[in-house]
Amino acid sequence: MDLYFLLGQTLTNGLIVGLLYLLMAIGFTLVFGVMRIVNFAHGEFYMLGAFAAFLCVTQWNLSFFPAVLATFALAVVLGWLCELVVLKPFRGDELNGMIATIGLAMILQNGALMLFGPDPQSMPAVAQGLVSLGPVAMPMSRLYVVGASALVLVALYLFLMHSRTGRALRAVVQDTEIATAQGINARVIYPLGFALGAGLAATAGALMAPLFSVSPFIGSTPALKAFIVVILGGLGSIPGAALASLLLGIAESLGGTFLGSSLSDMLIFVLVMVMLVFRPSGLLGTQEQ
Repeated sequence: MDLYFLLGQTLTNGLIVGLLYLLMAIGFTLVFGVMRIVNFAHGEFYMLGAFAAFLCVTQWNLSFFPAVLATFALAVVLGWLCELVVLKPFRGDELNGMIATIGLAMILQNGALMLFGPDPQSMPAVAQGLVSLGPVAMPMSRLYVVGASALVLVALYLFLMHSRTGRALRAVVQDTEIATAQGINARVIYPLGFALGAGLAATAGALMAPLFSVSPFIGSTPALKAFIVVILGGLGSIPGAALASLLLGIAESLGGTFLGSSLSDMLIFVLVMVMLVFRPSGLLGTQEQ
């Protein structure tokens, strides 16, 4: 029974982490698919989302779900402005655009450091108590995070698949030249893609805030994991990102429980290198011609 309990708890934790990696990875994929740049500021939007939710709950007395919605809205506006002010001059210039995101990351991180200080801060738990699911006991706060993550993913799916704007965004991700030839306005899609990616990263940060501490330096690890997910799933492939994020979350949880965190991270990076050698397009990515 103890082994079943441990396995169930580990798989549940892996599922939670995988869902949050998925939010990060889809945002990362959207930005890369639309703008063809690696967004090094992605982790900083995650960090700002965690701080925004922290302030909404602790300073402005909002409940958790309105705080997450407010965080998403603020991050979308900030992401839109960042694209127009910082990245617009580098549209079509992938290398300099990527360098610009490094500068943006440093500005956001140091701005947060000046405003909030270096010390980690704790956000109150979303809810108290445990929920028993067979042999697995899950804290109610984590169940809330799972539910909120699932709702965000469903809303994103409906937007991408069933709205005119979402279809235009997917068309640009799949083939920018053909989408432009069909009359899709890239001047709108570029800031929209970056803003939506920033919003998803900030939402992941807001959802993680009750589970972990909040500080200006928390964005680097989730951003790295999102990059790993994108490599494993395939650059530009949203279904691949979904599959890879869940696999990575479960593998990380199992490895951390039975092998230790250091060895688990080593094995994950070995898996990434093997994937790059034998299938560089990723699990569900397509090989560029």
